[in-house]
Amino acid sequence: MTVSGFTFNPFSENTYLLHDATGACVVVDPGCYERAEQQALQQFIEARGLRVELLVNTHCHIDHVLGNQFIIDTYQVPFLVHEADLPTLRSVPTYAPSYGFPRYNPAEPTGFLTAGEPLRFGETELEVRFAPGHAPGHVVFYHAPTSTVIGGDVLFQGSIGRTDLPGGDYDTLLTSIRRQLLTLPDETVVYSGHGPATTIGQERRSNPFLK
Repeated sequence: MTVSGFTFNPFSENTYLLHDATGACVVVDPGCYERAEQQALQQFIEARGLRVELLVNTHCHIDHVLGNQFIIDTYQVPFLVHEADLPTLRSVPTYAPSYGFPRYNPAEPTGFLTAGEPLRFGETELEVRFAPGHAPGHVVFYHAPTSTVIGGDVLFQGSIGRTDLPGGDYDTLLTSIRRQLLTLPDETVVYSGHGPATTIGQERRSNPFLK
């Protein structure tokens, strides 16, 4: 599995494409709002001959969902979130204009992600892990063969996700990190929702929030 990342919108949110040798592709957390951002993502997909099969959100804060409907309209694919984050997703239209996104086009999921059940595309299988605390229905996607985690806003290089937004809880987040991420091998690469990638080992050793 290959991970290709893009940084979109004023929140500098990381959008990821997961793709394998079959050309199958999953879009994770499309933050593309402006037309130029949408075109950049679309052109990358077309240039590599990728076949988008699925759209998923690690969680549903505004910066991670701005491009959901664009992906659905362009590729006619299923859209999955964890059911516990459905209220988070449905609240976005109430505050999007005040955050500077008056053209936000809300999308409804076609199904739900379940912790412990595999997420499959092409020849690839991802493990869905439930990691609330930053958002009530936050999940991460773990790919053991490449030692990779798509981590959303749970763990960052030298930091952790904020917990002062509705549905956030500091103790719950720390529990999620310890149970769902720090149990993975040190060499596991964490692709976060903001900022650079890191590794489980680096964060275990040096992250001040995990001491």
